Amino acid sequence: MPQRLHLVFGGELKDPAKNTFENVDDIHIVGMFPDYASAHAAWQAEAQRTVDDAHTRYFIAHIHRLRDEEQEASPTEELGD
Repeated sequence: MPQRLHLVFGGELKDPAKNTFENVDDIHIVGMFPDYASAHAAWQAEAQRTVDDAHTRYFIAHIHRLRDEEQEASPTEELGD
């Protein structure tokens, strides 16, 4: 079974109605998680911690979706050659 990596990150948004960060250098990387359940628990903890700040938002990125295991190389890997 392939590993399903998830990245939890967040920070202050320019506008709470959009997903554009105020300062990319200040993004808080919570961590990388081996499954959705543990990523969701980490996301929930950070979201709850910052619930009173409308401009702070946390996200779960499905890192495993960036790579297609059925292909020899993903388009991202091909860029590095």
